[in-house]
Amino acid sequence: MDVAGVTLRPAASADRDFLASMVIAAVNWDRDRPPKNRAEVLADPRNAHYVEGWPRPGDVGVMAIDPSGSEIGAAWLRLFPVDDAGYGFVAADVPELSLGVVDGWRGRGVGRALLRDIVRRGATAGFGRISLSVERANRARQLYLDEGFLVVGSDTDADTMLLTLSR
Repeated sequence: MDVAGVTLRPAASADRDFLASMVIAAVNWDRDRPPKNRAEVLADPRNAHYVEGWPRPGDVGVMAIDPSGSEIGAAWLRLFPVDDAGYGFVAADVPELSLGVVDGWRGRGVGRALLRDIVRRGATAGFGRISLSVERANRARQLYLDEGFLVVGSDTDADTMLLTLSR
């Protein structure tokens, strides 16, 4: 990876709490909105299902680790059934991407490195597509566009995006 001293490794069951922290960061990305605390975010089943029981069969994840050994970001893929769809749900056989980077490391290439690595891991795991949901005002949206994701659906303030993986 291009970010000095940062390494990537597969996400493991011991990383569940950090993944939950990244869900909370994703919910609280907009500094103009009052932040929600951990309990509020994870009490909502629409958020909690991104990390409950991590890892389930089919889950794929990667962690970014700084030179001191601290977790600074994560990206993971998870399949959802139609009756428990994620925000970026496209189909039951298309995993949804979650990605987060801790505040002090944003804008330094960690997110792009995580995204590229999880796309590679997703293809290796046999997935043909990856979906996600991102609010249009979130600057991460441009990263996804730059990396080849296409908008396949929209609501009031967010887009559902899809990337077809090459095998």
